[in-house]
Amino acid sequence: MRIAAAMLIAFCVTGCKQSANTSATAENQSSAQNLNGAGATFPNPIYSKWFSEYAAAHPGIHINYQSVGSGAGIRQVSEGTVDFGASDGPMTDQQIAESKVPVIHIPTVLGAVVPVYNIPGVTGNLNFAPDVIADIYLGKITKWNDPRLAKDNPGIKFPSTAILPVYRSDGSGTTYIFTDFLSKVSPDFAKNIGKSTSVKWPVGIGQKGNEGVAGMVRQSPSSFGYVELIYALQNKMTYGAVRNASGKFVLATTDGVTAAAAGAAKTMPADYRVSITNAPGDTAYPISSFTWLLIPTHSTDAAKTQTLKDFLTWMLDHGESEASSMDYAPLPAEVQTMVRKSIADLH
Repeated sequence: MRIAAAMLIAFCVTGCKQSANTSATAENQSSAQNLNGAGATFPNPIYSKWFSEYAAAHPGIHINYQSVGSGAGIRQVSEGTVDFGASDGPMTDQQIAESKVPVIHIPTVLGAVVPVYNIPGVTGNLNFAPDVIADIYLGKITKWNDPRLAKDNPGIKFPSTAILPVYRSDGSGTTYIFTDFLSKVSPDFAKNIGKSTSVKWPVGIGQKGNEGVAGMVRQSPSSFGYVELIYALQNKMTYGAVRNASGKFVLATTDGVTAAAAGAAKTMPADYRVSITNAPGDTAYPISSFTWLLIPTHSTDAAKTQTLKDFLTWMLDHGESEASSMDYAPLPAEVQTMVRKSIADLH
């Protein structure tokens, strides 16, 4: 009897341990999650940091993000081939209607698009009037010593070399922000090129990604392009001040972007699709924008939805505080409050 009892106790202990181990394994497997996203290059530096930090704080969670441009991000999330997308240009009504997957735009941070240039013999921050930038890309201003450039930059000796405009060849939220701004300030630009993530440029050379445009301008004398601020800073590129709606030439800073967002924060639409280019205010930087994650609102995978909700909450609680150190502007408090309510509604 004693032997049988001992065997029974041993069986129970072994069985209980096996059951506990099986349960723990199942729990770990259920908490493990791979999320795949794709889209904008504009916020890629801060997204890379956030996704890495979040994964480090949540073992078993991996967020894979492909920085392939806003156009590709919109397309892939609309087709349901990624778990989330990212864009600096909001989806159009038509894109939303045609999407196989219903999505919500969740603003994450704000940033600035800046004019960059490589002019032999010219250093320092130049001033650019909006109509001058527009006419460079319309092919109306073709030389660096054009009188209109000289007028806004007294004392600068410009060369007579031809300007090489550089633009994004891929579907790009940075292009959307840039063309949205130029369409507001130049009727000719609005009529002949218009605003979109991808437009038909009449002059210049195309490059893929903010990285591509930055690289081309750096290596090409007499070139001119547009990139997100952090790419100019990371590549140690000179960038120009842009005349804002108040007539002031303003260099891009996070404070200037915050000033541009101030009005929009008070009247933010429920779907978050808003433009803040050419915003009023003496200190507002005129080529500023929110950037958005495109999150499916009705996923068939409850675990992935919960992970996305957890990440977005972490972003508000921890990520936003890192924005300024990476030359992005954090979401205004009013917008953060709205976003928390939107996160709660995801299912």
